[in-house]
Amino acid sequence: MHLFLVIILPVLLAISALGLDTNDSEHTIMQAEIITKQGCQSKCGNVTVPYPFGIKSDGLSCSMNYLFDITCNNSFSPPKAFIRDGNLQVFDISDTEVRISTSVTFRCYNESGGLINGNLQTTTMEGNAYTYSNTNDLIVVGCDDYAYLYNSADSLLPKGCITTCQNIEEVHENQCSGLGCCQVSINLQQYMRLRINSFKNHQNVSSFNNCGYTFLGERSSFKFQGISDLKDTNFRKRTKENVRIVLDWAIGNENCSEAAKDPKSYACIDPNSYCISGTRSGVNRGYRCSCKDGYEGNPYLSPGCRDTDECKNATNGGCTQICNNTPGDHYCSCRNGYLLVGNDCISQRSKSQLIKFIIGMGFGCLTVIIGINWLICIRRERKNNQERDKFFHQNGGLLLKQQSNSEDGAIELTKHFTYEELKKATNNFAADRILGQGGYGVVYEGTLPDGSVVAIKKSKVMDQSQVEQFINEVRILTQVIHRNVVKLLGCCLECEVPLLVYEFVPNGTLFHHVHNIDGVGSWLSLESRLRIAAESSGALAYLHSAVSIPIIHRDVKLANILLDSNNVAKIADFGASRLIPMDQTEVTTLVQGTLGYLDPEYFHTGQLTEKSDVYSFGVVFAELLTGRQPICMANPQEERNLATYFLTCLKENRLLQIIEPRLVKEGTVDQLEKAAQLVKRCLNLNSDERPTMKEVTMEIESLRKFTKHPWANENGNEDNTSLIGHTHTGELQHSDLYEFQLSSYHNVATDSEQYGSSTISLLHPPTSPR
Repeated sequence: MHLFLVIILPVLLAISALGLDTNDSEHTIMQAEIITKQGCQSKCGNVTVPYPFGIKSDGLSCSMNYLFDITCNNSFSPPKAFIRDGNLQVFDISDTEVRISTSVTFRCYNESGGLINGNLQTTTMEGNAYTYSNTNDLIVVGCDDYAYLYNSADSLLPKGCITTCQNIEEVHENQCSGLGCCQVSINLQQYMRLRINSFKNHQNVSSFNNCGYTFLGERSSFKFQGISDLKDTNFRKRTKENVRIVLDWAIGNENCSEAAKDPKSYACIDPNSYCISGTRSGVNRGYRCSCKDGYEGNPYLSPGCRDTDECKNATNGGCTQICNNTPGDHYCSCRNGYLLVGNDCISQRSKSQLIKFIIGMGFGCLTVIIGINWLICIRRERKNNQERDKFFHQNGGLLLKQQSNSEDGAIELTKHFTYEELKKATNNFAADRILGQGGYGVVYEGTLPDGSVVAIKKSKVMDQSQVEQFINEVRILTQVIHRNVVKLLGCCLECEVPLLVYEFVPNGTLFHHVHNIDGVGSWLSLESRLRIAAESSGALAYLHSAVSIPIIHRDVKLANILLDSNNVAKIADFGASRLIPMDQTEVTTLVQGTLGYLDPEYFHTGQLTEKSDVYSFGVVFAELLTGRQPICMANPQEERNLATYFLTCLKENRLLQIIEPRLVKEGTVDQLEKAAQLVKRCLNLNSDERPTMKEVTMEIESLRKFTKHPWANENGNEDNTSLIGHTHTGELQHSDLYEFQLSSYHNVATDSEQYGSSTISLLHPPTSPR
């Protein structure tokens, strides 16, 4: 549209300029405006005096009242105008303001600091016609002075301004902010008194400035000239000649609505005028009259506001041919044979050609615009496609396809979401949608178009070293269909950082419930803990033996076990997991896991087996029984590592000392001892002597069949009271999938970190198994 206007309007103007008729009528000069009463003098020297002001004349009443009297002193050449009989010289009178002369208060000193001469300025506006305008400033010029202005006769809080300068180099032209010159706004009504004093009587600056000056003046009328003003002996005279004080004037003491109640004294009676209330607060509000738009004249005098004939001005009212005046306005028309287009007249003979020309130009411009937009859209779409392809390759899309082909298309079961779809689902990844965050990823709650709620995992950063782990998590989860494993619904690879879409597990992590983090975790009874342990171990047993290619989780911990709305356990976070070929029982890998849960044999040999998950689960089971964290640096030395301390207590027959007190009340001694023995077997340093996850599951299921302790809670398994017994502070571990912060444990050398700052990875040379 803008391009159309740019092309068509110059064409129309060119056609108009090439031969269309214009109005050659001559313009008449408007009659002089009536500004004064009949017989009254309208000017005093160079100053025009409009009614309600009037120049005093014997036998004539030329002003509205004595407050608007102007005295014309003819002893000067040219004559000078003054307000009433005072000494305030008038330089200009407008519809709203009067500009008068300023008076400069000063003090001058000799080199020894003695006062040579000076004065004090006091001005009072009599009556209610005038007030000082807000366009005035208090100005001080000097290098050792301070001045203050009183805004009422009994004012105790003057407004002041200070100027100082130690040397001449500090003073700069057009800068009036305290160095040689100071300028501040004022708030005056009708009274003004100025005083100026010096700090050291100019003794330190007498070489270039021996006087200080202060005055009130219109803000825009004074420009500081720097050092030349400080040295100028004629500064007072020059300032009085060039700087003006602005006064607001108004009629009476009432605003428009109040004054209109008395038609006899109300001045705005002309039907083509309107009233303007004074803008200043206080007793001097008053009002003024003004002509409406399209009218001119003096609204206070007959004939008052007359219609402005716009057709009589030099531009013929902006019309090309005929200008028609109307009351308060005008309109344009054309002679016969011409067509009005805007304010221009175009010959009707060329109307059809013009229309064809305009239509042709319009279609041409429209075609150009559509073509440009089409090219821009194609270019933008191509750029977006290139960017999506770039991110797809960068985030392991080709690797995912290769693995899909090698696994008979299993990956094709995973849904591919678009970035825009997930962006909309999370309200542009809003902060209030965050479910949790870890060292390398943030998880958002999202709502898909079908209304289903999902958890969307977004990596914080993505580099080449993480691509394989990300694709590994996708390929593993697509093979797993188990009620106790978090289900992967799909992924998105076309954005800068990859996204995984999981089923939404609403009840947080087991870590929060066991350790009651932030007071939000509900109490889990012994029965609930054994059930959750059985579900978790059963899921791991499924991963180890029931899938086509065995899967080792490699990062089993409470923070990676989620609870749904029924507190059913779900194993999460497979970023560190590994597939074990069917013809192997172990693989040599980069050592990775979480301190406190990490299998010592795997840590020292680099040989990853299914028994590594068994060791980690043993720590999880110990954590469920004790309520202690795997590593707590705040504990005494012998209690910092949960696995070591648990085995020590079991060996020294101090089991009940470490078990959560409420669990002791809920279970039988035999049940707790058997559970502790199972933990001991899982934590065996020799992996060959550890049970399989399937055996662990079976033993936990047998533990659940024990008779409840007679002290157990008979009202159900879940109790929402606060935790009792051991409470340990320490460094928290959280799941990348749902929790808010990860913190690494101390005193561990790491070569690299994977998927969270609490996860370590150490590369060891392979050693032969024992």
